[in-house]
Amino acid sequence: MEERKSGVQQIDYTLLFLLFVLMCFSLLAIYSGSGQYFSDDPTYYVKRQIIWFIAGVIIMSGVMVIDYDMYKNFSIPLYGIGVVLLLLVAYSPLGVFRNGSQRWLDLGPAEVQPSEFMKIFLIIAMAHLLYRVTMNRTTKDLKSDLIIVAKVFAIGLPPFFLILTQPDLGTALVIASIMVTMLLMSGVAWRILFVLGIGAVSGILSLVYLHNNNFELFSKIIASHQLDRIYGWLDPYEHQGSYGYQLVNALRGIGSGQLYGSGFMQGVQTQSDRIPEIHTDFIFTVIGEEFGFLGATILIVTYFLLFYRMVIIALSCNNLFGTYLVSGVIGLLVFQVFQNIAMTIGLMPITGLALPFISYGGSALLTNMIAMGIVLNVNIRTKHYMFETEESSL
Repeated sequence: MEERKSGVQQIDYTLLFLLFVLMCFSLLAIYSGSGQYFSDDPTYYVKRQIIWFIAGVIIMSGVMVIDYDMYKNFSIPLYGIGVVLLLLVAYSPLGVFRNGSQRWLDLGPAEVQPSEFMKIFLIIAMAHLLYRVTMNRTTKDLKSDLIIVAKVFAIGLPPFFLILTQPDLGTALVIASIMVTMLLMSGVAWRILFVLGIGAVSGILSLVYLHNNNFELFSKIIASHQLDRIYGWLDPYEHQGSYGYQLVNALRGIGSGQLYGSGFMQGVQTQSDRIPEIHTDFIFTVIGEEFGFLGATILIVTYFLLFYRMVIIALSCNNLFGTYLVSGVIGLLVFQVFQNIAMTIGLMPITGLALPFISYGGSALLTNMIAMGIVLNVNIRTKHYMFETEESSL
């Protein structure tokens, strides 16, 4: 028996509350970390972030209104638009080169970063692909699994390599994370995934070998600034005067926060302009230093609860397309949270990935709000049944 609920009743208000908590963290951290840049108006970045949040909520609401099943009709055009935009970044005069990379398109009144929106386009395209393959598959064998892997790679690798050549390793790894997460949800045999994992590890070991034995070839694969970041990650204190500077000061700030933090607007590292991009990529330093271990733990637990709710939505959805959509969003957000926090505390190399819903920035925030709109959309249109049995949910 179907339990009928209105769309408003079926909105996941827990998810919305967790988003609100993250927004509060964001505004506090941005205000504290960015006030030093504009002494005449310390609220400059906060006011802009509030505008981005309002725009994001409006767009998220719009995404929730359209039945997510309709996204199938736009999956191929959106994917094609995303690839074309990435090509324009790389090979047209509209591409903007800044800070050693070419990631933006100059559209006159504003600059946009197509790689951010490509994440959403790829999730929709891959969810549609896996839905069609799964629904049409009559037998589950090695051959059919290999076909699924080949098709996922066919649509995932073009944007991966286009973004990698910008160069933007962080976003390219996010694309890879989406691919891996959706492959896991597709039911592909574990032995295939194991072989793919061995291939990835072998690729990393090959790069290490080239670095030690054929540096000329290695330098054609890994850009010099990327190698500097790896050196700064492996031994930041040895290189604290150059490419380890940012990480060393971030570690000092987070370490000085101890249990309760130094207090809002009282962080020595945060307020002294010693950490570049502290209001964007390194915003976790602000939270760790000024709110301490307790504040950082609350933030991480909030993320955990957010992801837990998304997993529940994915598992309870009785439409495979919806399940794949939510799975792609989980892969998108979980990797970014892990990578950003890990790079701030020295567990991973530094990349230009923002902390979702916390870091200052428009393109990344809008992308993440669209992603949350998709998740909420799936939850609203998931039919729940009273006395549901295993057979009735199939």
